Amino acid sequence: MNCPNQVSNIATLHRQSIINWKQTDVKLKQSGFLHIVEENHAFNYQLWHTEDRARRDDLGFEAIYHAKRSIDHYNQQRNNRMEAMDEWLFVTLKPADPTQCPVHSETPGMMIDRLSILALKAYHMALQVERHDVDDTHRASCSQKVRVIHAQQQQLQTCLQQLLEDTQLKTRTFRIYHQFKMYNDPTLNPELY
Repeated sequence: MNCPNQVSNIATLHRQSIINWKQTDVKLKQSGFLHIVEENHAFNYQLWHTEDRARRDDLGFEAIYHAKRSIDHYNQQRNNRMEAMDEWLFVTLKPADPTQCPVHSETPGMMIDRLSILALKAYHMALQVERHDVDDTHRASCSQKVRVIHAQQQQLQTCLQQLLEDTQLKTRTFRIYHQFKMYNDPTLNPELY
């Protein structure tokens, strides 16, 4: 596995998918590991837009109810894909046993998920910079935020690349953290059972 290329491919996939999906709606195109990355990103994309709708106060309670149900669904799927990315990488990279080297506290799947969210923030904040119905102060503030988001993306990409390389070298490892989300499970959520 070529770690620098993989991280670069993930960043490009995140950025380009948003552009494509804005034009054609969500259509998945990738295969292999990048298919799981793309699925995770698609659920984050749908989650982002559903959360925006849920914050409107002109749609009525029923629309908010349906948005909340969608948010729960997308969030569950997003978490499932984080675990799937980690499982794929665990099988592929065969990380060292946790007794042999330090365990990284955040998994690659969690980092890729955060990169997905940062890509969505970068895209939508950049749109704010281009707005003509706001003043220069708003655009300048948003432009500064875009720069910060891009710096965060670069730092997190570097951290992910380093973790993947360290995992290959057996100098750092990770575990698969199962989320065990309880809110969607009628046997675990006391409000549902």
